[in-house]
Amino acid sequence: MANPALIRDKDAADSGIGALDSILGFHIRLAHGAVYRHFNEAFAELELTQKQVSVLWLVSDRPGIAQIDVGGRLQMDRATTMTIVNRLQERGYLRRERSASDGRKQALYLTSSGETALDDAKRCIESHETWLKSRFTPEEVEKLVEMLSRIHD
Repeated sequence: MANPALIRDKDAADSGIGALDSILGFHIRLAHGAVYRHFNEAFAELELTQKQVSVLWLVSDRPGIAQIDVGGRLQMDRATTMTIVNRLQERGYLRRERSASDGRKQALYLTSSGETALDDAKRCIESHETWLKSRFTPEEVEKLVEMLSRIHD
């Protein structure tokens, strides 16, 4: 009977990437790259990034959320959050107001243009998600989300 380790090594060599084929992080990076490329293609016309869409969506779900809380919830540093909020404000998608509960904080709200941009983005996300989920059964999607959450939580 053939040694399973030798079969795996031969399969890895045949794949053209050798021992990398057994590295989980390598496959996560490749998967991330494929998802990221497809997302960018889907969003090219909207001229929005993943992070910008995430900020719009979070502000839509939580009108008046503090800018600092947006960064915390989306796991972004202050500089990145401020840059994204500035760009979205320059495009007329967000407005800042002094927080009613804490004058030191900036509360964020979508403008009507921001709502329209988010609606367009949600349609693109639906298409992107359909493309991505088509590779899995509904049960596999649920399990994959659970497993990936273990890495990023």
